Formats: sequence, structure tokens, C-alpha cells
Amino acid sequence: MSIMKSVVTTILLTVACTVCGAAAADGLSDISNYREYSDLFSSAGQPNEQQLKTLRDAGFERIVYLAFTGSSTALDDEDQIVKDLGMDYIHIAVDWESPTANDFHAFAGAMQSGSRQKTLLHCQVNFRASAFSFLYRVIYDEVPVADAKEDMNSVWQPNETWRDLIFQVLAENDISADCEVCDWSVPEMHH
Repeated sequence: MSIMKSVVTTILLTVACTVCGAAAADGLSDISNYREYSDLFSSAGQPNEQQLKTLRDAGFERIVYLAFTGSSTALDDEDQIVKDLGMDYIHIAVDWESPTANDFHAFAGAMQSGSRQKTLLHCQVNFRASAFSFLYRVIYDEVPVADAKEDMNSVWQPNETWRDLIFQVLAENDISADCEVCDWSVPEMHH
């Protein structure tokens, strides 16, 4: 009986280590605020050069960047690195202080032009990217507002500027931001 128990324990540990190793080996969870929404769409904060290679190895075909290239945490020559890795690169410079509906529409247009490409949308910490992901998923993928809001809130609760942009873009598409479990209150600023 103890030999059988030992064999079963060894098998279970081997399977568990293999699964853990696979999760750790993909490295995607090491990317700042990485969120996977579907097999083809994820968002994150700024990946480093090695993480871009990990994304390519995980089958990503397109990287979309929503912040300014001069941002303090931006990756120098990210466009060249991504292209050298064989992926498409799209840069849409979204001003953190004054994002516009046109910024979102530029992103949505890019997504629609390659809707079957596995895409990572990123910015510096996944605030801009998770807000645009929320909008895209609700408008184009018909994800319920409550589900997309929960995903966005796992990264952040939008400030007034970003909440107002979200409301504007949803209204343009005749979609209500209201849902039973949605809290759209603006978080207090701590000084």
C-alpha cells in the first residue's frame, strides 16, 4: 500500500511541477499588469525586450503601444525590436491627461484591420490599455459591461478624465455604462 501511495504521490508531483513549469515558462504573467481577455487579445503595462521575445514565442503577432515613446518607462527602440522579432507594431500616442475618442477610434480601426491577429495592447502600467480594452471588448466583442468593467477594475478604477472618455465613447455607440454591479465613482486622490 505504501509503494502504491509513493507512486501516486510521485506522479501527482510530476504532473503538478510540469503544469507549474509551463505557466512559469510562458513568462507572460511576469509582464506588468498582464491581462488575457481571449486567445487573441491581451493588455499589459510596459514589457521589456525579453518579454517581447516571450510574447512572440507565445504566438503574439501584433503589439499596439498607447503611450508616448519619450515616457520615462518606455522601451527604447521598441518599434524596431518588435519588427525585428517579426511582429507588427502600431503606435498610437495617447495623452494621459487628455485622451480623445479619436485615439480610441484609431486603435479600434487598427484592431479591425487585423482582427484575427493575436494582439498585445500596452501602455506604461495598463491604465490606458485596460480602458481601451474595456471599450473595444464591450463595443466590438459584445462583452457585457459588468464583465469588462470587472476586468478593468482588476488593474485600476478610472479617474474622472478616463471615466468621462469611456462614457463618451459608449454613448457614441448607444451603449449604457450602467450595470447593477458597476461602480463608476472616481477614486480619491491621496497626496
